[in-house]
Order: sequence, then C-alpha cells, then structure tokens
Amino acid sequence: MASGFESKPNNSDLFDLLAAEVSLGWRVSNKCNQCYSRGGRCEVDSNNNFFCSAGEGKGTLKKRHLRTTLLVIVTVAVFSCTGILTLLFCFRKKIFLHKYLRFWETKAEDHRNIEAFLKNYGPYAPKRYSYSDVRKMTSHFKNKLGQGGYGYVYKGSLQNGRHVAVKVLNELKGSGEDFINEVGSISRTSHVNIVRLVGFCFEGRKRALVYEYMPNGSLEKFIYEEISDRVRQLDWPVLYKISLGIARGLEYLHRGCNTRILHFDIKPHNILLDEDFCPKISDFGLAKLCMKKESIVSMLGARGTIGYIAPEIVCRNLGGVSHKSDVYSYGMMVLEMVGGRKNVDARLDHTSEIYFPEWLCQRIELDEELQLIGIMNEEDKECARKMVIASLWCVQTGPSNRPSMTKVVEMLEGNLNSLQIPPTPYLYSPSRTEVDS
Repeated sequence: MASGFESKPNNSDLFDLLAAEVSLGWRVSNKCNQCYSRGGRCEVDSNNNFFCSAGEGKGTLKKRHLRTTLLVIVTVAVFSCTGILTLLFCFRKKIFLHKYLRFWETKAEDHRNIEAFLKNYGPYAPKRYSYSDVRKMTSHFKNKLGQGGYGYVYKGSLQNGRHVAVKVLNELKGSGEDFINEVGSISRTSHVNIVRLVGFCFEGRKRALVYEYMPNGSLEKFIYEEISDRVRQLDWPVLYKISLGIARGLEYLHRGCNTRILHFDIKPHNILLDEDFCPKISDFGLAKLCMKKESIVSMLGARGTIGYIAPEIVCRNLGGVSHKSDVYSYGMMVLEMVGGRKNVDARLDHTSEIYFPEWLCQRIELDEELQLIGIMNEEDKECARKMVIASLWCVQTGPSNRPSMTKVVEMLEGNLNSLQIPPTPYLYSPSRTEVDS
C-alpha cells in the first residue's frame, strides 16, 4: 500500500478510502530523457523493450516553421506581382491596340487618298507597275545604288533594255503625303534639269518610284574635296555648268509650270548627274504645290535639311515662306560647290575660317583673290567669281533681299563686271565647340 494511507478498519466506509489523499511519483530513465530532449517519443516494443520513436527536433521544427513562413511570403508576393503585371499588361495592351488601330486607320486613309489622287490624274498619271514588275526590273533588288530615310534605290532595267533607278519607299516610314508629293509634283514637269519619273508602284503597302537612270549619281560625290588634295574632281567650267543647270531647273519649277512647285530640299544629295554631267533636280518628297499668284505658303513645320534650310522657315518673323526659301538652299549648295567642302568645317585651324560663306564675303568685299582650289586660268577665275557673287546674293537673310531664280540665271549668264557685290548677309560664325557638337 502506498505511503500516506492510514490503516482503516475493514468496516470503514469505502468512500472515505477512495477519497483519501494519494501521492504518486515516477522516475524517467536517462535514455528516455535524452530521447525526449531530441524531440523523440519514448515507447516500448512488443517485447517490452524501450526504443525512441523518431521525431523532429526543436531546430528542425524551427526550420520547418521558417520555411513555411517564407513559402507563404513568396507565394503572396508572386501572386501580388502577377496581379500587378496582369493589370499593366492589360493597360498597355489596350494602349497598343489603340495605337495599332490608329496606325492602320491612318494607313488605310493614306491608301484611299493616294488612290483618289491617282484616279484624278487619269491618263496623265505616269505608268503604273505592279510590285512583281518592280522585282523583275531590279532582278529581285540585286544592285543597290543608295539608301536614305525614305528607303532604298536600286538599279533596274525595263523590258526595252533601258536602265532606270527604282526608289523603294519604306512602307512604315511617314504617310502617303510624301508619295503624293513625289508623283504629283514631278509628273507635272518636263524639263532637261528635272529628273523624269518613268512610273510608279502602289500596291497595298508596297510603294516604289521608277526614275530615269543617272550614271554619275549625285552631286555630293564630286564636290567635297580633301583639304590636302589640291586637285578637283570636277573643273570650274563643269561646276559652273552644273550650277547654271540647277538654277534653270529651279526657275522652271517656280515659273515654268502651270502650278508653282517649291522643292524645299535642295542639296547636293538631291542633284543627280547624267553621263554628260547635266544636273537634274530629284527627290520631291517635301515639295509643296501652290498657285503662281501665291507668294507666301503656309507650313505647319520646318521642311528641309539642316545647313540648307532658309532662316524664315525656322524663324517666321524674318519673313514668309515662299519660293525664296529654295533660293537660299540653292545659294548654300553652290557655296559648298565653290569651296569643295561643307560650309561649316570643324577641321580648319582658324575659327574665323570655319564658316565659309562669311570668309568669302570678306574676300569679295576687299576684292581679293578667292584662293579657291583648282583655279588655273582666267576662265576658271570668272566661273568661280560668278558662282560666289550669285550664291552670296541667294543667302541674304531676308527673303525679300534674295533674287528670284530668273535673276540668278541672268547673273550666271551675264557679264562678270556688271555684277553688283552683295551686302554682307547676317551670317553667324559658330564656335568650334558648337561645330563639334
């Protein structure tokens, strides 16, 4: 009987016996204690032998709890990011779809405008080729002549063996306005100094223009000389002939057509030369048509190439935009022909000589030798001096102070001694830092 029990007579009440205070105690073996401290469970097998049932320790439990917590956090983060990305994707997709639909709506409108334009031209429109015709005439675009922001130019041949230059327009570049300008303006022309449009291709999003082939390419290949080279590729009589031909071509565009055509992108790159170096004005993508009686045209933005853009196109308070803007571009181009270099040249040592037109003005005013490359005799000197004086008149800052192209032709064809020295235009000579930038 356990200690703490008092002896009771046999006739004692059973309740008193059960209600008596009982104290129990036990002792755990070292093996069981070690098993428990490791997180195990003390058990006995069927033979009443002790063994420690495998269990997870406190460290393991702690790690499992940490992994579970991290898993929950990562899961929540992933679902949150997925939700945000889904919302962003839907938002961007909506914007992209809107832009996509607007893009193709614009292209469809361009397509309708071009078709309507070509229909209005009727029998006067140039020949229309299919895109398969274009592939055939270019031998599947085998011989590339050049490229630009508009697309690529390939050499091709018609069925009669005649060579042509095929300008394949970038289908994702710009709107149908450039195409309409090119076909609409150039198809109205017929002049020895304007490149001839043989035909065009307009098939879905495929657009191409077929021109007469110019074997000598563009003027820019012939006029920019190396500073160390004292021999010109083209002698002065040829340069003079080219400048006169371009002037006649511009005079025709401004006065000879039923509708006045303003080119707005006169530069050496857009002057093509045939086998006899006869110049032809090309690339009418920026052209604007206006009635002859209209002296000022409206423009939403600037047109042209930096270095040749007339100042009034950028700063409208100098005067209205008109055919005199082409006159300015012509003058800047002829000055580059004269100098055999870009008008702004950062390679020169003296800052005062960086801006070539200003340097020429000073020499003309002082009646000094022009010191230009390749002048060998009096004929060369006369050609050079005529080109310089005419071009300096063309680059006057105010449009009203510039001559018409008719007057420019007269100056080039007239007597040198009768030419008036132009006033010095307001020319800005940039610093070397600005030129480099």
